Amino acid sequence: MTRAAPRLRWIRRCWPQKVRTRLTLLYAVLFFAAGSALLGLTYALVASSLPAQPAANPKAGQEQAKLLQQCDQERARACEPELAPALNELLVFSLVGLGAMTVISAGLGWVVSGRVLRPVRVITETARRASEQHLGERLALTGPRDELKELADTFDSMLERLDQAFTAQRRFVANASHELRTPLTVMRTAIDVTLAKPHPTEQQLKDMAARVRRSIDRAEAMIGALLTLAAADQGHDSSEFIDLATSAEDAIDAAAAGIERLGLRVDTELEPAETTGDQLLLEQMIGNLVDNAVLHNEPGGWVRLRTGACDAGVYFQVANSGPVIPDEVVPTLFEPFRRLEGRTGRSDGVGLGLSIAQSVATVHGAAVSARGQPDGGLDISVVIPRS
Repeated sequence: MTRAAPRLRWIRRCWPQKVRTRLTLLYAVLFFAAGSALLGLTYALVASSLPAQPAANPKAGQEQAKLLQQCDQERARACEPELAPALNELLVFSLVGLGAMTVISAGLGWVVSGRVLRPVRVITETARRASEQHLGERLALTGPRDELKELADTFDSMLERLDQAFTAQRRFVANASHELRTPLTVMRTAIDVTLAKPHPTEQQLKDMAARVRRSIDRAEAMIGALLTLAAADQGHDSSEFIDLATSAEDAIDAAAAGIERLGLRVDTELEPAETTGDQLLLEQMIGNLVDNAVLHNEPGGWVRLRTGACDAGVYFQVANSGPVIPDEVVPTLFEPFRRLEGRTGRSDGVGLGLSIAQSVATVHGAAVSARGQPDGGLDISVVIPRS
């Protein structure tokens, strides 16, 4: 084994590393093997069709004489010495031609393999240039729809997804940093203003503590929403049984304080909606949608919840009253930190509820649709396909 290891390393060093070189050698070896087989077969057929020389063995000579008794033995024996050199010349010229054609086939193989591998070189160069700043490049390979064309199209699709992901990440980080800076600024201002007073009263300290507490709650809610959104974007591994109707009831109970404060009327029609998926993410999706319906509402308004089964799967629907939302603005509400001006007079939301719902629905293969209602408010439905 110790003697074989250096030999294997030497073979690996000598073996061509380039695919084009390996293909050229493969073409040449295959041509040489096929040519050698054809040459051997031709030589054997020619040699077998010629008259054989008489054998030295008397017994063999008698047998040959019997086989050639119908031929002119004297004439055949006179031609045999001239046929042997002809066979040798045929063999020599055939071997020389085989060697020359093997070299020519190697050259043609080098040219053909270069043309075949040209798309691969283009893909490699594009991948080498691709970075966070140059993800806009595309191969746009033309030609027949073969394996290389499919590889190039797949690579373009990957670049498209990476470009969208990096763009969304940069926008998300910028928005998150801005949103997290707001509660920190409020806390710092409240503390600085209170400490700047020569003798702050107990009430002033309590007001400052209350403002700081509200800012901390807002920052904590935003961090939790960011973590939930990140977990939803990574997908889910678990597949658990869940009934959307039960999750909707739990969400209503969790939002009871906001519902009571605004005096909202809750209309529920919760039919069984059983499915499988990540139970935690699906519950957070429903909870966020219900929270949004309560938060972005108006005093004395209403919230309507529906769950059940349909031909496509199971569905969850939530609608609420509120200000009129233009149709062209509805799709933008699913973007992170996007809030509609005037949709709500409160600032408790972090602008991630619909984004989280969209991400959770996407990883479960669900479809989310939203539309503004003529009298105001938003109607959102989620349809999860059957397992």
